Formats: sequence, C-alpha cells, structure tokens
Amino acid sequence: MGNPRGGVSQLKGTELMGYTIQWLRSLFFAVQMYLMMPLMGLVFVPFALFNREAVYVFIKTYARYCRWTLAWIAGVKTEVRGEVPTDVCLIASKHQSFLDVIMIISVAWHPRVIIKRELHYMPVFRFFGARMGNVPVNRGTRGKAITKMKADVESGKTLPGQLLIYPQGTRIAPGVKAPYKIGTGLLYEQTEMDCVPVATNVGVFWPKRGVYRKKGLAVLEFLPRIKAGKPRDEFMTEMEQVIETASDRLMAEAGFKG
Repeated sequence: MGNPRGGVSQLKGTELMGYTIQWLRSLFFAVQMYLMMPLMGLVFVPFALFNREAVYVFIKTYARYCRWTLAWIAGVKTEVRGEVPTDVCLIASKHQSFLDVIMIISVAWHPRVIIKRELHYMPVFRFFGARMGNVPVNRGTRGKAITKMKADVESGKTLPGQLLIYPQGTRIAPGVKAPYKIGTGLLYEQTEMDCVPVATNVGVFWPKRGVYRKKGLAVLEFLPRIKAGKPRDEFMTEMEQVIETASDRLMAEAGFKG
C-alpha cells in the first residue's frame, strides 16, 4: 500500500503497520543497492581498464541486479516495452527517478549518458562514466552546459552507441509540468541521428526523493523513433507530445490521478 495523500499521520492500525514494513523493505533495498555498486565495480575494474566492453557488462549487470532486488525486496516489478534500439541514435527519456536510468541502462546497447557533473565526484561514476563516454554538464549554467555537451560529442569522447539525454534536464515528479529544454534539439541537429523517445511511469513507484517504494509494476516504454533531419522546432514539439502523452497513459495505467 502506498502513502495516501493525507500523509503517514492519517494511517491507522494495520495500514500504518503495512506502511512501516514497506518503508523498511524500501530502506533495505536502497542500502544494499548503493553498497553493491562499489563492490561490484571493484570486481570489474581490472577488466574495464583493458576492455571497454567490460564497462557495459558491468553497468548492465548492476542495473539488472537492481531491477531484480527491487522486485523481491520492495515488491516493485519492472517492465520494458517497445523496440529497444540497437543502433547509433539519441534516446530522449522522461526522467522521474533513478529507476528510469536503471531500466534504460539494463537493456540499451552502448548507452552513454548526459548527466549532472556532481555524479562524477563519485569514484565509481567517474571511472566507469569516463570509460563509457558519459558527458557531465553543469546544470546551473544552461548555455555553457549545452556548449559543453556539443563539444564533448564532437571531440570523440563519446563512443559509438546511444546518447541518452533527459530533455527536461532533471527528475520531474508525476503530475508536474516542466518545459523541455533546447539542448536535445541542438544535439538532434548536430549529431544528425534518429531520436528514440522514451515514456515512463516509474515516479509513481520510486519517487523523486525519499526512501519509500510503492509496490506495483513500473513500466518504461520505447516509442517509435523520430527520424533525423526534421527542423529543430518541429522535432521538439513532436518529441514532447509523444513522450508526455505516452507517460500520462502509463501513469494512468498505474493508478496515478494527477
């Protein structure tokens, strides 16, 4: 049972007990998930130093481990729908929590992620992120962030694969509206790649902040690709429309009422 709108203070008796047990299960999941990251990373470091394919073996193994433990510890099952791209392309995803990152990485071919710079302060993220070609940016200065993204793509730091970007720039809670930033459109123009939009409802089960994980089925869906070559404004309008429409559908399917 999830936390009702009235908050924990309105839960009584068995409801409060059920909520407390689920919170503790959620906490246990989170602790072991973050502990396993450096432990598993240490095992793969020697291989990743000499073979970049080992980097992708590590991140996929870790992501799939997270999905598995999330299901049996916290009761949150995950499902990926649609056609997962296996070629060089942009992946533009709705971003509601860390779970959508985990789910994409668990199935994508050679994902490389445009992420906030703060994550690269963590040794595991810095080493494996650099090996896979992640693009760290400072979200506080949007113009410089876009320039940095474009420069890193052009410099060859990024390896062949899918460039994962979150068009809204940050995690957006279910029911909250936020603008789609121009950076995705600029990369779409510059790279001349097809773009695969991605919708999700994971924020219903794994919130933007907090420990509690709600039991249920979290879904991430790869949508029909948008071919390269469209005018930037047309691309941005189409991308936002298909992602928001599909995400609203998935959230309604999960029982969310905005």
